[in-house]
Amino acid sequence: MSAPSVAELPPTRGELAIVGRSNVGKSSLLNALARRKDLAKTSKTPGRTQLLNLFALEGDPATGGSVVDLPGYGFAKVPARVRATWGPMIEGYLLEREGLRATLVLVDGEVGPTALDVQTLEWFEHHGLAHHVIATKHDKVKSSRRDARKKELAAKCGLEPRQVLWVSAASDVNIDELRNRVRGWLA
Repeated sequence: MSAPSVAELPPTRGELAIVGRSNVGKSSLLNALARRKDLAKTSKTPGRTQLLNLFALEGDPATGGSVVDLPGYGFAKVPARVRATWGPMIEGYLLEREGLRATLVLVDGEVGPTALDVQTLEWFEHHGLAHHVIATKHDKVKSSRRDARKKELAAKCGLEPRQVLWVSAASDVNIDELRNRVRGWLA
């Protein structure tokens, strides 16, 4: 289901949120985790996710846990009046949602963390919110550059390389590992 505010979401046993800049691969990752191609709508146009989108895991969200896809930050091809509602909606959700266990902060592994990614991580730290950095698009990083890129990306996020899970929705890299971690975080 989708909702424009945290107040309109049903209660859940527990949930994880997914945040990241527009076109980081949030919807593709959700589809890979669910083993479905069309659960979350994907698009090459930034800004298609405009509401809080709740996906129940294993049936009823009240008993099986949920994942909530949030609108992306950064550039979006949407009217400014629409984009202006996203900040309060996202902050309201992250700060007020009962049952929110942690947030997956997606960072584009090919591009590396942007200033907005770093600002987002600092915001989570400031508010003491549990979060995990997931680097997407592992398949887009040349194999000869992967070790260096992993160190660079982690350092820019203020983390050790082992603290960042690298995934690829396109080539299924570490999707099973992330699926297992999601289950653990929701347990």
